[in-house]
Amino acid sequence: EVQLVESGGGLVQPGGSLTLSCAASGFTFSNYWMHWVRQAPGKGLEWVSQCNNDGRFRHYADSVKGRFTMYRDNARNTLYLQMNNLQTEDAAVYYCARDLIGTTWKYKGQGTQVTVSS
Repeated sequence: EVQLVESGGGLVQPGGSLTLSCAASGFTFSNYWMHWVRQAPGKGLEWVSQCNNDGRFRHYADSVKGRFTMYRDNARNTLYLQMNNLQTEDAAVYYCARDLIGTTWKYKGQGTQVTVSS
């Protein structure tokens, strides 16, 4: 059974930093592209970033480019999202995800809440 468990969210002031983690199990993590997506209150899911199976190729949404860094540790089956210079518009529930089928993520964790407020 595929499991994705996010952690690391919390409350941070504007301009602050957080690093999210996603522990993966139930599949061969190193074989898959992985993604971070987020959902702000009252909005739909927004794709944030992706990286290929070995982490060499990473892509970001324009809204986070230059501030967020996605990386992975295949030995630990863990995905990370380092978020710097957080802004109020970054507040959302963040999910790690795998396999986009049409407009639906086949696998997505339970999410971790990021709140950005002074």
